[in-house]
Amino acid sequence: MVKSVDRALTIISLVSKRKEGIGVTELASNLDLNKSSIFRLLSTLVDHGFIEQNPETKKYRLGYKYLELSSMLLESIDLRTQAKPFLEELESHINEVIHLTVYDQGEVIYIEKLEGSETLRTHSQVGRRAPMHCTAVGKVILAHLPLNEIVDIIDKHGLPKHTEQTITDKESFFKELGKIRNEGIGMEIEENEQGITCIAAPIFDNRKKITAAVSISGPSIRMTEERLTEIKPIIMDIGKKISKRLGYTDN
Repeated sequence: MVKSVDRALTIISLVSKRKEGIGVTELASNLDLNKSSIFRLLSTLVDHGFIEQNPETKKYRLGYKYLELSSMLLESIDLRTQAKPFLEELESHINEVIHLTVYDQGEVIYIEKLEGSETLRTHSQVGRRAPMHCTAVGKVILAHLPLNEIVDIIDKHGLPKHTEQTITDKESFFKELGKIRNEGIGMEIEENEQGITCIAAPIFDNRKKITAAVSISGPSIRMTEERLTEIKPIIMDIGKKISKRLGYTDN
């Protein structure tokens, strides 16, 4: 371990925990170093933009370099790559078809699909588009979009009937979206494909905006009400884990 690097990183950690800043005396006490050593470390960190000093209080706080670096990191994050380990974790628990989807121009696009070991024939394929109003992933994403955007999508694409279970009435559909927002989960019981039931959870990014959805699909004969109740907390947890990986926080 390089002591000077270790001390510099410790200073950064201490400063990051104090919104109002922290003084040299307190830093020296925490690191058991003399003030001159602390000054030298701080000066180096200030020169590189990692730490800055409040000219009035003389206390030190995090510098804007972190915003630059975090922005670069978030821009470099690939959703599919970051989500894959969590999707595999979900597949190992559930052993049904797992989907990862994103929203694009009023539709959802499947960007990842894990088949599980159970046989299931669905229309979904990586790269294929699907409607939003009759898929669990689509409804989950819609539920967290601004109202004007939801209205625009419905006006453009309508609520066409795919099966006897498809919600085609606007009033009923908006009630469904409200329920999804309240419960944090979306379900679709044979609304898109006959015999297929799906449950989905939202994925949010670092700006706290809906960015994707993760779902579990299976034959309705297996996806009973009892099983859906068991699955619900599991998929919600996976959605939260992926969101956190993308920089989302509850604060």
